[in-house]
Amino acid sequence: MDNTKPPRQDQRAAQRLNARPDEEVGPPVVQIRNLWTRFGRTVVHQDLNLDIYDGEILSIVGGSGTGKTVLLRQMLGLERPSSGSVKVFGEDVSGASPAQLQRMRNHWGMLFQQGALYSALTVFDNIALPLRELKALPEEVIRDAVLLKMNMVGLGPGDINKMPSDLSGGMIKRAALARALALEPQLLFLDEPTAGLDPDLSDTFVELIQTLHSELKLTVVMVTHDLDSLFALSSRIAVLAEKHVLAVGPACDVLRVQHPFIKQFFLGPRGQRALEVLEERYARKDSED
Repeated sequence: MDNTKPPRQDQRAAQRLNARPDEEVGPPVVQIRNLWTRFGRTVVHQDLNLDIYDGEILSIVGGSGTGKTVLLRQMLGLERPSSGSVKVFGEDVSGASPAQLQRMRNHWGMLFQQGALYSALTVFDNIALPLRELKALPEEVIRDAVLLKMNMVGLGPGDINKMPSDLSGGMIKRAALARALALEPQLLFLDEPTAGLDPDLSDTFVELIQTLHSELKLTVVMVTHDLDSLFALSSRIAVLAEKHVLAVGPACDVLRVQHPFIKQFFLGPRGQRALEVLEERYARKDSED
């Protein structure tokens, strides 16, 4: 029996920042309200609230044990919160039936940290799998769609029959991204998208995500600890700390929030280097324009 009692309102840590994106965005596509997550007596999320707007790239960061991946899985309907609601496109995924969830999942894509390609399937068949599961498309249409998605992520016809074991880390990420885009989703989830990539491949992959976000008008939700990717991609950053969203807003606003985790994570040596790289990129972009 769970004897955890919600604390009084005045005992809960206050949210330090709740700012909308700087750029023009649409209405919220993800709405999380009063979310609690408990594992036995351990409370991971407590009265967590978050809106994710149409067209933005929202990045979720937090220390170990703050429930970043758990929150992502709850948005995907893979886990249910202890209480509260998680609405995606206006429908509560936390209370949806398997059939409802399957229908909703046709509108989003997921890139898992290690790619999660099926080892027994070729690159082509991995990307074709979501299309074939619809059981509504002829094979020639599926082939054209797969080749289009492969081209979008930088894979060529010569990669069609390769097995996952034949691919480099960067190619695995690209194939997994093509599969995530197979059903032309409106919403894309990314779990540590640049993990395991060297700096050059990471920069190339970040540029690919930026291009796809712009061209496909995607809403992107990303969990990452890579500060270079975080600063380069994010419309807003949501900081998980003290069991809730401590701060959410554009990077420049989040950095001004006075909190030990934010100071340690963003303003330490790694954060300073990432900010310098970001400033250099903006300077180069301004000079090119």
